[in-house]
Amino acid sequence: MRLDPVFAAPGRFWKGNIHTHSTLSDGMRGPAEVCATYREGGYDFVALTDHFQAKYGFPVADTRGFRTDKFTTIIGAEVHAPATSVGEIWHILAVGLPLDFAPTGEAETGPQLAARCLAAGAFVALPHPGWYGLTTGDAATIPGAHAVEIYNHTSAVLCDRGDGAYLVDQLHAEGRRVSVIAVDDAHFGCADWFGAWLMVKAEANEPEPLLEALKAGHFYATQGPSIEAVLWGEDSVEVHCSPASAVMVLGRGAAASKSLAPLQTRVVLPLTPRVKNGGYGRVVVVDAAGRHAWANPAWFG
Repeated sequence: MRLDPVFAAPGRFWKGNIHTHSTLSDGMRGPAEVCATYREGGYDFVALTDHFQAKYGFPVADTRGFRTDKFTTIIGAEVHAPATSVGEIWHILAVGLPLDFAPTGEAETGPQLAARCLAAGAFVALPHPGWYGLTTGDAATIPGAHAVEIYNHTSAVLCDRGDGAYLVDQLHAEGRRVSVIAVDDAHFGCADWFGAWLMVKAEANEPEPLLEALKAGHFYATQGPSIEAVLWGEDSVEVHCSPASAVMVLGRGAAASKSLAPLQTRVVLPLTPRVKNGGYGRVVVVDAAGRHAWANPAWFG
């Protein structure tokens, strides 16, 4: 069996949140307090991604002063421009931006802004698609996006629209090789932090290795469960995880294999012809509390 590239990559796993806000835009805590919240909460890194808009002065938070020998930060922002297919302003998560990233141009569109973020070296993701009705047509206009938020905690807490799996599954079914991320998107106006995070496999807890690992898809997303290893065979996949009530591999459409049992930590699932013929499979682990962990997809053929 072949160890999934995420788990075969060199280094170790680092815990981080890459979508959150401060008083530089519409958050309720200052940048120093946000970073302290995550550092004291046991996180290894955070990206402060304030809303990059004129009304806030186009902030790209300089969080370098909040780094320690055990905690780091990645520079980023949530950028905006007109307009999605349903007339909403674009929300585009850009992690790894330069501090001098130029303000959005008056005539700049969302796809153009995303392209500029990518050219600047950022990891670009489509955030909270369920919250504002992002479509596959919208996603197609940003072909370079690295990831989609499969879960956004603030959107789940505030309006029950935190689930992005519908868009993830449609993009994967179309052959779009995007990663899946889970984030807080914390604004600190309610209990919207520590709800979801990434475990990123990198050789060092430093901005550049973390950013490269994000771009390579060397991570899994979680609300709590851990995925310790995924091994792919010709006709099965083996998953090692923290105690789980459900372990599954999902394919195109309704294709799936699953194991439902209490406290399982090692599961071998068949890769049925229906799963394999869909071209991809992604592993999901669910614990007894209903919390999920999501692996990035493996592509067949």
